[in-house]
Amino acid sequence: MGSKFFATCVAIFALAISSPSQVKKSSPPPEKVPFRKSLQAIIVTTPAWNSVRGTARTFERKNTKSNWKAVGDEFPIVVGRSGLGNDPTGPTSGSVESSPSKHEGDGRSPAGFFPLTSSFGNNDVGTKLPFTKLDDFTECVDDTKSGFYNEIVNRMRVGNFDWKSSEKMLAVGPQYDLGVFVAYNSYPAVRGNGSCIFLHIWKDADTGTSGCTAMTKENLERIVRWLDPAKNPYLIQMTEAEYRSQPSSIKLPKLK
Repeated sequence: MGSKFFATCVAIFALAISSPSQVKKSSPPPEKVPFRKSLQAIIVTTPAWNSVRGTARTFERKNTKSNWKAVGDEFPIVVGRSGLGNDPTGPTSGSVESSPSKHEGDGRSPAGFFPLTSSFGNNDVGTKLPFTKLDDFTECVDDTKSGFYNEIVNRMRVGNFDWKSSEKMLAVGPQYDLGVFVAYNSYPAVRGNGSCIFLHIWKDADTGTSGCTAMTKENLERIVRWLDPAKNPYLIQMTEAEYRSQPSSIKLPKLK
């Protein structure tokens, strides 16, 4: 019995390490689709760089030459506990206001233009985006020295555990019951510029996040069902003054 059990264990182990699901290194990020090709946009604005509370609005257009039209009513959101920080590599770096830059661990949500590429949570509520069901081994890597920096991975499907720091996503609780990955610092990831930025459920209307953008569960469910990867959805996030200063050539949705 003992020898058979040992042989079975060896066979299972050999199968596991040879499985194609065992990713040995981080895959390169896909090519970033430019905002000019986007047909869906979530616009988040805050009164100032250090503001925690802000407003979100959703817009859609039929094609890249059409005007943007509002979809639903605006709704409240919260951003990072320290407010917003400019994307160091993005088009808002030349800010019209005195503004901080986003970096790892600063408690700021990134300001700029970011694709919305995938979703996650405990249950798929009907999203068209690629969906990751969270389990005990789902982690977002925030170790700047890791080859998986700023990626959501499953520890049991990655053969190269090269990180010392990560967010155990299922352990976060109700705030991660549903979420959307914001592709900030992803094309490619620059070590130290920030990681694991999501749209997710808020704790309450006054509590800032570690760098994500959060809202009620009802509003997030509506957004997740609405987002369509074929329409290249984007998050555009910045202060109100910064948003209104953007050149007309970008063709942003008009705010009231």
